[in-house]
Amino acid sequence: MVDRLPLFPPGSEVNQQGHLVIGGCDTVALAAEFGTPLYLFDEAALRAKCREFKDEFGGRYPDIVVAYSCKAFINKALLLLLVEEGLGLDVVSGGELGIARSAGFPMNRVYFAGNNKSSEEIKLALESRICRLVVDNFHELTLLGELVQGLDYTPEILLRLTPGVDPHTHKYLSTGIIDSKFGVPLIDGEKAVVQAMSMPGVNLVGLHFHIGSLISEVEPYRESIRAILGLAAEMKRKHGFELKELSVGGGFGVRYTLDSPATPISVFAEAITSSVIDGCRELELETPRLVVEPGRSLVAQAGVALYTAGVVKDIPNVRRYVSVDGGMADNIRPALYGARHEAVVANKMREEESEKVTIAGKFCESGDILIWDIGLPPVTAGDIIAVAGCGAYCLTEAMNYNASFKPAVIMVRESKARLIRRRETLEDLTRLDVV
Repeated sequence: MVDRLPLFPPGSEVNQQGHLVIGGCDTVALAAEFGTPLYLFDEAALRAKCREFKDEFGGRYPDIVVAYSCKAFINKALLLLLVEEGLGLDVVSGGELGIARSAGFPMNRVYFAGNNKSSEEIKLALESRICRLVVDNFHELTLLGELVQGLDYTPEILLRLTPGVDPHTHKYLSTGIIDSKFGVPLIDGEKAVVQAMSMPGVNLVGLHFHIGSLISEVEPYRESIRAILGLAAEMKRKHGFELKELSVGGGFGVRYTLDSPATPISVFAEAITSSVIDGCRELELETPRLVVEPGRSLVAQAGVALYTAGVVKDIPNVRRYVSVDGGMADNIRPALYGARHEAVVANKMREEESEKVTIAGKFCESGDILIWDIGLPPVTAGDIIAVAGCGAYCLTEAMNYNASFKPAVIMVRESKARLIRRRETLEDLTRLDVV
């Protein structure tokens, strides 16, 4: 029997009925109570990850900010948890900033990145007096120079640079290579620094980079830090630039499958902090405040999707399909860039994996496949399929394809479950229509 429990939130177990239990809650009972598709988050797992990032980086570096990258998943209940755990927030749109404001998230902990911010979004950021605006390009620099006129305070900014480093991940997940829509190429770094330093009403306090996502190696971070610190030293020598803050982004890989890499956060923390400390010493720079932006790596494993199995279709000598009541509308990642997940039959955890099946969604696309060729116990209609590693991007990339309803989301802790987002209804689907 394959043990897939390590892919689920820490502390997940199997009860006497042979059911999957997460956060002390029987997932089969949760599916019956709240319906499926259903997404759940383990609160203890979320809090433990917040503390792990703060401890691993903070224990190695004197001045650290952990800013959660909320594009992975944003919800008011999660934002309140992050406030309690002392984290900052990385947003990339006016919508994300607006949700943060509505939840009462402290604006002095917010970083606003993004490659094509509108005037309205920048105005909202300035009005909110966020911690840092991460300026992505020369157009935004010019636009910002116009919008800060007349402000009664001086906003502090970071410049986003692309260090030209290959993070060895999927091409759709690479953001730090030269051929990227994000950031100012390092070759133009001096021009950007000089322009930012010469702008009245703006204070350039640091530099930012983000090299990609699902990264399992530390060398791309080391290489990027060397490149950015090298530019900072040159700018100090030539233009008097003082690097007070350095953001190294996020992108730390997570374990989605039993055969995928499992690089501990401590390994990333050691490589990044030592590279910054050693690099600053060699280049005679003061060590800046260090910002890390975990997103996926903070929420992915804490989230699980529950589905109900329906049609089981056998194609002799070809494949057995098990269709579930969700799919690409709530998790487009497998169809979008070949993301891999693993699953269990939540009500048959003690049974042997005696058949190979493909878990298919219910939507009208041939590419709507959640998992290809996985060994499971015999599946019949009504069984509950639990898919691990669904805390990141599944919900924020969800859609209403085939007029489907986005799923409900619950938080579980100490054998109790609470609804943190209700399931959509037909009224929600038609609310914006105008006749």
